[in-house]
Amino acid sequence: MQMRKRVPACLIASSMASLAVLMMLLYGTIGSQQSGSSSLRHDDQLLGRPLYKLDLNWPKNPELFTGEAFGVAVNQHAGVVYVAQRGDNVPKVLVFTTDGYFLMSWNTTTLEMPHGIFVADASSSNPTVWITDVGSGPYGHCIKQYSPSGKLLQVLGTPGEAGSGLNPLQFDSPAEIFVHDSGEMYIVDGDGGLNNRLIKLSKEQQVVWMHGEKGQGPAQFNIPHSVTVDSVQRVWVADRANKRIQVFSSVTGEWLGMWGSCFTEDAPYSVRLTPDKKYFVVVQLNTNQISLLEAPPVGAIGQCSVASVIQLADGVKPHLVDLDLKTGELYVAEIGAQQAQKFTPFSLGGSFL
Repeated sequence: MQMRKRVPACLIASSMASLAVLMMLLYGTIGSQQSGSSSLRHDDQLLGRPLYKLDLNWPKNPELFTGEAFGVAVNQHAGVVYVAQRGDNVPKVLVFTTDGYFLMSWNTTTLEMPHGIFVADASSSNPTVWITDVGSGPYGHCIKQYSPSGKLLQVLGTPGEAGSGLNPLQFDSPAEIFVHDSGEMYIVDGDGGLNNRLIKLSKEQQVVWMHGEKGQGPAQFNIPHSVTVDSVQRVWVADRANKRIQVFSSVTGEWLGMWGSCFTEDAPYSVRLTPDKKYFVVVQLNTNQISLLEAPPVGAIGQCSVASVIQLADGVKPHLVDLDLKTGELYVAEIGAQQAQKFTPFSLGGSFL
């Protein structure tokens, strides 16, 4: 009975997302107050802006989603997509090709409640998959490294024990990890647990710097939920309960600024950078939106500016996203719809990849 209920949810979300793209094409960026006298004028407003269309054929077998999809990660070199899901007696990770074909599931008992998921060393011959586990059982409160087939390779943290220690490392409901090409790691620790921390680890997994105070001031957090690093040594953190994105130097940890004006209605849940480095993809779960925010130039954070929006159906609840850095395709893990979806980029003018 559960699978029969989920298929219509997929179709509803897909239809609404397709309608949203059509509305964007006809009427311009969501939230724009300008109106044109002709379709040509509307098209001019959208020239060069990042737009997405839903891929209705991905995956080929959506009925394979049997739990709540919390995270998604792409290995663009291998053409593989990993979807982390939760639920009783469900595989914790489903693996698809970027074309939508099912490859395998991980029926591992070492994962309790996956949250964030990230592919490291994707271009190497030995890529690995990192997953944050927010479970409260004997394997929870940890960050785990797996082989592409689901073999547990390494555990960061103390399994089953929530804590704030740095030597040895302890976590409490770690939300997400971002592994830089250099091997350095950035961890947001605190999906509603004891901690509200941003931690940078060296490639040897030693603490380089940390911000760990709860609050509303600069470099303080309230449920840091997602983290990414841009190409000019800046760290971007979705500070969920504070409804803002904070920015830090990846080298020194210095606070550089924050964005808040784009998140008056709902908090940012996920933050990723498009392959062309021009836009941040930011998810807002409660308003069922995925926003494309213009990335600032070097040396200036400024105020956030929305370039375009994907409006999903009510109840879809997009949680975390990832992008294929070769094609620019966007993958979204959706808790409410209990699925992951793929969106393909296109542009009315200029390049967007």
